[in-house]
Amino acid sequence: MNIADLERIYDLLAEAIDAVPEDKVRLFLAKFALLAAHALDDAQQVAALIENARTDL
Repeated sequence: MNIADLERIYDLLAEAIDAVPEDKVRLFLAKFALLAAHALDDAQQVAALIENARTDL
């Protein structure tokens, strides 16, 4: 995946977050994360990504 693809995904995700009711954002993100994890089909890699995402918030 190239930088343009990542930017498009970022835009799509940001637009989806903005469109979701504020009280449903956490649910949306959890649902998205689980769907992405299922598509990735690699539990160890998903766990590493979770740790990476937590870094430097």
